[in-house]
Amino acid sequence: MNDRFEIPGRLKNTSMALIAVGVLTLVAGVVSLLMGQHSNDADKARFWAVLLHDAVFFTLITTVSIFLQAAVSLAQGSWLIAYKRVPEAIGANVWIFATILAVILFCIVFGFRNSHHLNSIFPWVTPGDDKVLLGKKPFLNPAMFVGFTVVFLGLWSYFGRYFRAQSIAQESAPKNDTKIYWKIFRMSGVFLFVYALSQMSTAPWYWIMSIQAHWYSTLFSWYTFASALVSGFSLIMLWVIYLKNQGNLELVNKEHIHDLGKFMFAISVFWTYLWFSQYMLIWYSNQPDETVYFKLRQQGPYSVIFYANFIINFCMPILILMSRPAKRNYFTVTFMAMIIIFGHWLDYFQMIMPGPLGENWHINWYEIGIFMGFAGILIMSVSRTLTKSNLVPTNNIMLKEAVIHVSP
Repeated sequence: MNDRFEIPGRLKNTSMALIAVGVLTLVAGVVSLLMGQHSNDADKARFWAVLLHDAVFFTLITTVSIFLQAAVSLAQGSWLIAYKRVPEAIGANVWIFATILAVILFCIVFGFRNSHHLNSIFPWVTPGDDKVLLGKKPFLNPAMFVGFTVVFLGLWSYFGRYFRAQSIAQESAPKNDTKIYWKIFRMSGVFLFVYALSQMSTAPWYWIMSIQAHWYSTLFSWYTFASALVSGFSLIMLWVIYLKNQGNLELVNKEHIHDLGKFMFAISVFWTYLWFSQYMLIWYSNQPDETVYFKLRQQGPYSVIFYANFIINFCMPILILMSRPAKRNYFTVTFMAMIIIFGHWLDYFQMIMPGPLGENWHINWYEIGIFMGFAGILIMSVSRTLTKSNLVPTNNIMLKEAVIHVSP
């Protein structure tokens, strides 16, 4: 079966237009800071915080595709094989967003050490005589920050490219040869160990939670993981539906779409469970050093986003995706995938922005333009990767099971 993807002119032009908007927005942001007579520390902090927000969000949701490949490999599942090239293509481009994220993080931490507006993003960089920050200095310090960031982003990028390279190598291997299959199986275990020590623990502590370094939550990493996970599945859904509408992925049927829809529905419920658990435990304890996080978000100027977050990321999926027909309808799952990605983009916005900006938050041309730029990079990089191989892994030893897949 020869199933090759060629980038349609409209998709290529759309990605280029989005990247152009992102670049122009970034340039306009720089110019407004350098030339603006009324620029203050809040405006300068906002400039970097928006870049950090989108870089973290896109890095984490694309890394989900690597997690999915590893999890399915260890489970010896076959349901992913019909569209396996999609998460492979997304995961293989994690390095792009990881590189952007590393540059932004290092600029914030090292580039302007004496700049107050940057230190307001990560206040532990210059703790002064703050006893709480000084007490956390053995962990919250630039050397540890750089070490963990480089190792995590480097390993995620490596595994994303490794899994795709091995999958492509399987195409030219002898028929029914299992050497590469078991190699991927073993490396999947290694990746999940790395992922557990990074995404599910340390990385969100450094990149997000340390923005408000006086506050901490033992559920925070799981919360950010659930938010990224459902967004990552929604991203895969969008690509699968798009390729299907282009006449590709002939093996994909409504059973596969239904399965992805079930993951979108189920993980939305899982995210809500963690959202409520983190909120409820902090509300019940009513300790000032913990409730300060939610006081600003629920009762302050971010309350609109706080409640919209719950409505978009729980109420809409639970009401729209609960029925079986909804999860098998192309329009419905496409609409909900876009809603979920936007909703969790807002989720990461309210995780990051209140720290450096306080009550001075905005969502206007700069926030939207930078998001569009990242989306354009994602579309262009993934679509180019998809063109480089057959969309059906014809020599995969689990292909037969994928062909006869029927959702229970």
